[in-house]
Amino acid sequence: MNIPNLLTLLRVALIPVFILLFYLPFSWSYWAASGVFAIAAVTDWLDGYLARRWEQGTPFGAFLDPVADKLMVAVALVLLAAEHSNLWLTLAAATIIGREIVVSALREWMAELGARAHVAVSNLGKWKTAAQMLALVILLGNPPVFTFWVVLGYILLVVAAVLTLWSMLQYLLAAWPHLSTTSEKK
Repeated sequence: MNIPNLLTLLRVALIPVFILLFYLPFSWSYWAASGVFAIAAVTDWLDGYLARRWEQGTPFGAFLDPVADKLMVAVALVLLAAEHSNLWLTLAAATIIGREIVVSALREWMAELGARAHVAVSNLGKWKTAAQMLALVILLGNPPVFTFWVVLGYILLVVAAVLTLWSMLQYLLAAWPHLSTTSEKK
């Protein structure tokens, strides 16, 4: 166990905290939930940076880091879809969660073939993550009322959903030679 892995575990542990804060009946609860989510998002960057910088990458960390990210984002999207209850946010949330399932399954399948490098994280995925995290911090911090900030959060989330689809398409195209081959008959 090292500091990067502890930061990843902290990110998982913060999920029930931001859920609880989100549902508290206080005027400050949205901001508190958003702040905890923002701290968790920063640990996502920090744990990877420290693991590379200190050369402390571990198989456990390589497994848990993307799981923690996906759990954190999926929970935030589900909370927001339920709270805001509108088509744009729900479509963006379903797109982002659906893409994560497809790409995770694709990466697992490609790893079994020994071709996981064909579906490694790209710069487009990093831009998607940045737009998505910023949108989630903004939306978690505001009640579901059409204010400037909520509209900005929706726009950023739709941008993240479009980038999500684009990056998924890139991953599928990179994997297509492996997906389109036929198995040899015995």
